[in-house]
Amino acid sequence: MNDIHDPRLVVLDMAGTTVADRGLVERAFAVAAAELGVEPGSADHAAKLDHVRATMGESKISVFRHLFGDEALARRANTAFEKAYGELVDDGHITPVPGAREAIEELQGGGRTVVLTTGFARVTQDAILGALGWRDLVPLTLCPADAGGRGRPYPDMVLEAFLRTGAAEGVRQIAVVGDTSYDMLSGVRAGAGVVAGVLTGAHQAEALRAAGAGYVLGSVAELPTLLADVAAGAAR
Repeated sequence: MNDIHDPRLVVLDMAGTTVADRGLVERAFAVAAAELGVEPGSADHAAKLDHVRATMGESKISVFRHLFGDEALARRANTAFEKAYGELVDDGHITPVPGAREAIEELQGGGRTVVLTTGFARVTQDAILGALGWRDLVPLTLCPADAGGRGRPYPDMVLEAFLRTGAAEGVRQIAVVGDTSYDMLSGVRAGAGVVAGVLTGAHQAEALRAAGAGYVLGSVAELPTLLADVAAGAAR
């Protein structure tokens, strides 16, 4: 029996997947690094920026804990980061990925439940949703704090979406979609029936597949067709 069932719950990442980030994470990181005295252009700055790029999709406070070690320093950096990112959002530096809203509406119109997730703090997630006019677009949005504090690559946000919505009969009816390796790992670890990467964000196809992507799409706009095909295959 085919164990990939018709996906009823779709867990979508935001920045890089449904939201065009345009390098804002790196710009906000530069502000946070300066706050903690990391010299721009230094080897230390370059190494820390490389880690930020490699861990796109991870909870930002977790990234700063790794970079700065001390909890107080990590929280100070995270506060500066979230403030800088929020200001960039307020200044109009984000837009939806082309076709993202339409894809979400099509999925929901077809009876699937869509949840938006992020590695940002709730205040930043809400700022993004407000800037895009997406506050009422989906029934549930989640950040790491909503799932006990652990973000990607842990499966917690995916499983939290599963528990809160009751939209799927089992985890194989979940589709997880994102632009980073950590998105893929979170989907695999949650046991999702569909784990799909998109090429509109941080990581390329090879990295996405290495982390467990069963599908790689040009963008989230292609997702309704993919899930319709998966459902048709499961029905045979």
